[in-house]
Amino acid sequence: MQAVLGIIGGSGLYNIPGFENARWERIESPWGEPSDDVCIGEIDGLKVVFLPRHGRGHVHSPSEINYRANIDVLKRAGVTDLISVSACGSLKEEYAPGTFVLVDQFIDRTFAREKSFFGTGCVAHVSVADPVSPLLVDVVEGACQEEGLTYSRGGTYLAMEGPQFSSKAESHLYRSWGCDVIGMTNMPEAKLAREAEISYSTVAMVTDYDSWHADHGNVDINAIIKVLHENVESAQKLVLAVARKLPREHQQCPIGSNTALDFAIMTAEDKRDPELLAKLDAVAGRVLKK
Repeated sequence: MQAVLGIIGGSGLYNIPGFENARWERIESPWGEPSDDVCIGEIDGLKVVFLPRHGRGHVHSPSEINYRANIDVLKRAGVTDLISVSACGSLKEEYAPGTFVLVDQFIDRTFAREKSFFGTGCVAHVSVADPVSPLLVDVVEGACQEEGLTYSRGGTYLAMEGPQFSSKAESHLYRSWGCDVIGMTNMPEAKLAREAEISYSTVAMVTDYDSWHADHGNVDINAIIKVLHENVESAQKLVLAVARKLPREHQQCPIGSNTALDFAIMTAEDKRDPELLAKLDAVAGRVLKK
């Protein structure tokens, strides 16, 4: 299978020097409206598909994003390896603004979002014990090293509902749990990518110290935007380097990202809802067509 690199991130990422033959394309999803059209092009001969998570112009709040439609359209575009580039707050002193954290675990504290493609009429359970693909993280880490970016490999991302930032009590609670960064967008995104059998990795770009740090005060949106703009060039360099380094033949994920549905579907064939099965054609077609 040929590798196709997917990128979910902010609007600055698709204006990348070297992103060739780029075109915006509307992909319909049975799960509703995705955040935006996808931008499809090539970097160094590799097909790359970019989706603005909040839509161009940042029109969708984290809780209003249609995460199912987003992952579904990326699957329909052929994405095999997906990198989420996300702004986040730091819960650790050592992760200063500007640091890229390659997280490997998540705690999902969201509550207002659809979190699965499956349900009544076709029940399935996939493992997200290891939610990111180590081979893809290897490529991202190599790209960070090549570009001289400040990064740390490993860490736990606390996904909160938002759109407000944390209270000080919440921020201290999440620190007591051993969390490293906090954001609003990577769940249920990571879970849905696993259900869609897409290798997934997160690059969490630190913009602030959340609200716990006595020397930095409350979250300042103006300061966050300033750091975000400063991070855009680094993120663009990272995406270019990842595209150069990613093997052109997709590598099977050693933790089973690409075979997550092999034994996941529990509903007997004669009890499955045809309407739901039709919606699952892209996400689960590999196993449902057997």
